[in-house]
Amino acid sequence: MLQRSQPIDMKIIRFIALAIIVMVAMASLTACHRRSASSDDETPDTSTYRPESTPATQFERDLKYIRDGHFTYVWIFSRKDGKELTPEDSEALRTNAPKVVDWVTTEEKKKVIAGSNFPLEAPELAALQKRFNMEDVSAARP
Repeated sequence: MLQRSQPIDMKIIRFIALAIIVMVAMASLTACHRRSASSDDETPDTSTYRPESTPATQFERDLKYIRDGHFTYVWIFSRKDGKELTPEDSEALRTNAPKVVDWVTTEEKKKVIAGSNFPLEAPELAALQKRFNMEDVSAARP
């Protein structure tokens, strides 16, 4: 009996080994096929991706810089006579807008863009409007 069971055991072992090899080969081929098929069938979702264009002028880049700060309020100040801002103008801006977080001078020192998360108080606003042209671009988003 021992001699008869040995050849059967070898056949079973060979069959099991062959079955395992075939299953591993099929699994690896199926896995590779799925990856390539899914990349061919699916198109990338570009619905939410929109590359930003580079602003054309220095003023637009400066305004974008302030807007990228996510300020609630954004104002543009310039002198009423259109001339370059002086140190006294800068002091008047800082005195009357003390809660402004970020200032950017642009347009050859003829304009200043300000960003803040707090509104200007009425007396300060009146003083600024008396001395400067003031444009509120808070709600204007590109």
